[in-house]
Amino acid sequence: MTHPDLPLGREVAYPDRYDAGLLFPIPRAMGRGEIGLRDAALPFAGHDRWHAYELSWLDVRGKPVVATATLAVPADSPHLVESKSLKLYLNSLNAARFESPARVRETIAADLSHAAGAPVVVEFGLPSFETDDAAMSIDDLDVEIDRYGPPDAALLAVHDDVVEETLRSDLLKSNCPVTGQPDWATVRIAYRGPRVDRAGLLRYLVSFRDHAEFHEQCVERIFVDLLAHCRCEALSVEARYTRRGGLDINPWRALPGTPAPKAGRDLRQ
Repeated sequence: MTHPDLPLGREVAYPDRYDAGLLFPIPRAMGRGEIGLRDAALPFAGHDRWHAYELSWLDVRGKPVVATATLAVPADSPHLVESKSLKLYLNSLNAARFESPARVRETIAADLSHAAGAPVVVEFGLPSFETDDAAMSIDDLDVEIDRYGPPDAALLAVHDDVVEETLRSDLLKSNCPVTGQPDWATVRIAYRGPRVDRAGLLRYLVSFRDHAEFHEQCVERIFVDLLAHCRCEALSVEARYTRRGGLDINPWRALPGTPAPKAGRDLRQ
């Protein structure tokens, strides 16, 4: 994916003034068309939850204020917000004066909602992170792997018995479609249905290793492939990506009506 205005992958001057124009929206339809969702209603609900650890502005007297923030972009918004542009935008607040923290939050929410094309929820502070001890890691399976891209849904298989379980892998890696830099994540898959073959699932997740796709699109691809190949009656897929530039992103997709998972943070984040 290339675009002459995309800040990712080229040198960009550090912003010295507030500039909402730094936010770069990317149509979600670009990635969804590749997994057969171009003309169909979305089979999932969800959000992209960002954690911002490096947020600062000036009060009316010029004294710096620092904060953290949680940003939630709905999965049905027409656009995702490119990560480097979000980082640059938040940095553009560093030299801007605001009369109150509430005004900063309102400004960020309005700017992100405009970029995403749907209401974005912005809250100061980070959620109360919880560890999902019920998730079972599949990373210690003794399997031979030789496929690293493109993602191969044919590796997915199921057994006859029906189960309800949550599986986890720390081995999800893909690459930025613009710079080629690696993106690392832990993925959690909660499902009910025919028992997913764990060796096949691990091989499938590793088949993203040399694949170039944005974080949100990878999670949607995993969801769609599991739904199609594993006949899941209930399904939730969440990926927690490692932090870059003071930001981490945690895309979550699930069958409509599924409660959102409790916010968690992994050690690598």
